[in-house]
Amino acid sequence: MIRVAGLCILMVLISGIVCANDRQSAVQLGPRPYFLVEDMDQGALKTSLEKCKNGPFVKKDFSIGHRGAPMQFPEHTKESYVAAARMGAGILECDVTFTKDKQLVCRHSQCDLHTTTDILSKPRLAKKCTIPFQPAQVNKYTGKIIKPAMAKCCTSDITLREFKTLQGKMDAANPKATSVEEYMNATAGWRTDLYSSRGTLMTHAESVELFKSLEVKMTPELKSPSVKMPFGGNYTQQNYAQQLIDDYKKAGVNPKDVYPQSFNLNDVLYWVQNEPEFGRQAVALDGRYDIEGFDHRDPKTWKPNMNQLYQQNVRIIAPPMWMLLDVEKGNIIPSSYAVEAKKAGLEIITWTLERSGLLKGGGGWYYQTTQSVINNDGDMMEVLDVLAREVGILGIFSDWPATVTYYANCKNLN
Repeated sequence: MIRVAGLCILMVLISGIVCANDRQSAVQLGPRPYFLVEDMDQGALKTSLEKCKNGPFVKKDFSIGHRGAPMQFPEHTKESYVAAARMGAGILECDVTFTKDKQLVCRHSQCDLHTTTDILSKPRLAKKCTIPFQPAQVNKYTGKIIKPAMAKCCTSDITLREFKTLQGKMDAANPKATSVEEYMNATAGWRTDLYSSRGTLMTHAESVELFKSLEVKMTPELKSPSVKMPFGGNYTQQNYAQQLIDDYKKAGVNPKDVYPQSFNLNDVLYWVQNEPEFGRQAVALDGRYDIEGFDHRDPKTWKPNMNQLYQQNVRIIAPPMWMLLDVEKGNIIPSSYAVEAKKAGLEIITWTLERSGLLKGGGGWYYQTTQSVINNDGDMMEVLDVLAREVGILGIFSDWPATVTYYANCKNLN
């Protein structure tokens, strides 16, 4: 067998011999990374990124598929995951929650089925929603919304069998809707419904097998339950956290290929103490920005602080990317939060690139500490460069992994 440019030429002496797939040859970046580099301001970084435009490009663990590739594919679907892997994501994420019969499935939230699936178009299942669809109340004279349309459909409202009858759709809802059809038809203009005709929902165990077949690492997030725990009287938070790890053990996955994550520090500590092989790479997602009194620039407000986290055997922390950055004299620099995390010995993963639409207005929530220097889409490459080189992150979640894969290859990152 001779390999040429990632392809196989077989000189078959015995029938039945087939050529194994070349894992790296499948990476397809498409036009977006090139568009972003072209959009950058002139400078050394743009020049260096232009030089590697011809590749070769391979999968990189630095590039993490956030829910797959949800900028254009329905999130947490087989199609979204496969697209992310094709774009070179070396790690894929299944956000994990549970059904009425306590089976683990991939969804960003326990109660997002009304915006991420077609459940509302299925009357039998829609009736089971915690809050069935309620149309918007609109003043017939002024057209102003008196009460927005709403619904709340949870995985815990239905069984696994029922869950598997659903199709994923682009995550969106129209608060002005007076019908189910209007409510579901709300995809943001900078996204697309082009790939939403098929969105195959997955159990957590199915995602594990898919990721194994795609030869990628895995980062499941244990989502906070939206129902009271213990669920059903006996399903505790610890049962839930253990069930997630058990799926990897049953599938024979090497713990080194798994980065379990949670916003609940107690989940991370549970894994550290009870499943140490998996706990070594457990990721403490940092959502303390929602806590009154927390200031990511003031270490006195961090409870626990970076050293205390390290002493509890937490080794990886994951804040949103804006918490890792500041602006000084017109330049993007690492924040005090980033400096202190690294000083304490913590590794950092961050989120989320390619989730903000057009950046000409400053980039919104994910860019809130750097908005003063963000004015075009190419600026996300500048942000990514500071996160990689100066902050020293392990990796970054992206809604379109090709962008990160391009950068990681150009800079020879893992």
